[in-house]
Amino acid sequence: MSIQSISHQPFDDQKPGTSGLRKKTAHFQQPHYLPAFIQSIWAGIGGVAGKTLVLGGDGRFFCKEAAGIVLRMAAASGAARVIVGQNALLSTPAASHLIRKRGADGGIVLSASHNPGGPNGDFGVKYNVANGGPAPESITDAIFAASQTQSEYLIFDAAAPDLSILGETPLGGMVVEVIDPVADYAALMEQLFDFNALRALFAGGFRMRFDAMHAVTGPYAKTIFEDTLGAPTGSVINATPLPDFGQGHPDPNPIWAKPLVDELMADDGPDFGAASDGDGDRNMILGRGIYVTPSDSLAALAANATYIPAYADGLKGVARSMPTSAALDRVAEHLGIECHETPTGWKFFGNLLDAGRTTFCGEESAGTSSDHLREKDGVWAVLCWLNVLAARGVSVQALMQDHWARFGRNYYSRHDYEGIDSAAANALMDHLRAQLPTLAGQSVAGLCVTHADEFAYDDPIDGSRTERQGLRIYFEGGARLVFRLSGTGTVGATLRVYMECLETRTLNADPQEMLAPVIKAAEELAEIVPRTGRTAPDVIT
Repeated sequence: MSIQSISHQPFDDQKPGTSGLRKKTAHFQQPHYLPAFIQSIWAGIGGVAGKTLVLGGDGRFFCKEAAGIVLRMAAASGAARVIVGQNALLSTPAASHLIRKRGADGGIVLSASHNPGGPNGDFGVKYNVANGGPAPESITDAIFAASQTQSEYLIFDAAAPDLSILGETPLGGMVVEVIDPVADYAALMEQLFDFNALRALFAGGFRMRFDAMHAVTGPYAKTIFEDTLGAPTGSVINATPLPDFGQGHPDPNPIWAKPLVDELMADDGPDFGAASDGDGDRNMILGRGIYVTPSDSLAALAANATYIPAYADGLKGVARSMPTSAALDRVAEHLGIECHETPTGWKFFGNLLDAGRTTFCGEESAGTSSDHLREKDGVWAVLCWLNVLAARGVSVQALMQDHWARFGRNYYSRHDYEGIDSAAANALMDHLRAQLPTLAGQSVAGLCVTHADEFAYDDPIDGSRTERQGLRIYFEGGARLVFRLSGTGTVGATLRVYMECLETRTLNADPQEMLAPVIKAAEELAEIVPRTGRTAPDVIT
């Protein structure tokens, strides 16, 4: 056994996005591409000699092979130990918890989150730091800088250990520790929630359906909901992780999880429904006859947090990504706590959580979590809802009706235009950006603009500034428009248009109808049809 030094030409497209580096799977499989990026990670974090790392992924195509490459490279560069989930499986929140629990120096998550898998799908690599959260921009910038000059990588020439076998195995001077990917995470959940109350809930006939979408949360959900809490067998569906996610799209929204939505909208549907995504960090929440938007879910959980044992003493503060609706702001004002507005990307919550400035945080893209770890956490969000429903003895529908009656309803929707020509998408944003200084006072689609800007974030903890994070347009009466180009796609550009309006009287209307004037304003201001050629969004959530 020996360490090999492999030469290659630097790659110019390895700049991490919002959640790591994502490309088509075939792109990652080309010679030297993945090893070159891993070596750039080692360079960007100051090397891995003597360090302990966590490794795992969502089980998508190429995950096991990639895990083997990472292990051989970690051994070649002098890492002391790598803790890896059995069969290279480890949900993103479980990886975050494991980094924190074991005092690891960081971790590699092999996932493209909610993006499709399989040979023709997507793959991704993300580095998480010692607090368990995604690497901040200072580190991802260093990784990218290294990739621009990196021309060789080190790799052990021995095969990686069999990751199906639990236990410790040496690889050169490094220890590979294969662990049960579920056990530590499940134990943490039992510390946070009232499992006895949840057992009683299911024993009383409460019915739920959790769609794991053939992704990583299947084993977690089966263990926690069925085996531990006593939900009937079959409560968790699509529970076996598959390399192509069963040819599905592991994004928990009403479009890609339509069979679940249809089941919950039936008169005899389950009491509660939920879904999670490829790597287990996102969630979708439904009750019989109702879909709860991620923005409303975050706000409702914050308003009811004291019903959950871990948060019985109240919240220190809350935080949301800028495109997320202002429903959370109204709850924070009522509770008398801070409400922080950050750019999109979970890494921006890390400093607030570490400093004790916030307890709950979330994004409109179906991510919700707390200070129990430093990632979005889909299964945790589901347990929050179950705990609140058990404590209050109400349905999802009744809880949301009560919430809207107290705080008003922020009707909210996101329209995604996917795979747009990148040049056309950037021209559209430039066209909007040029209008911002003169929009105040103008009437657009019958709505009066109060102010408009481009969002920039000044981190209150470390003083760093992050600019160009989305274009915001506010209207009289509390309506708002936000335009962003997504950083999670792998083909062309995705234009995301976020719309909301505040209503305190009409609480049960169709969101698209209530938002019709805002939607029209978006189309007029951005000139979406002539500039993109799209007459309708690809996905509406």
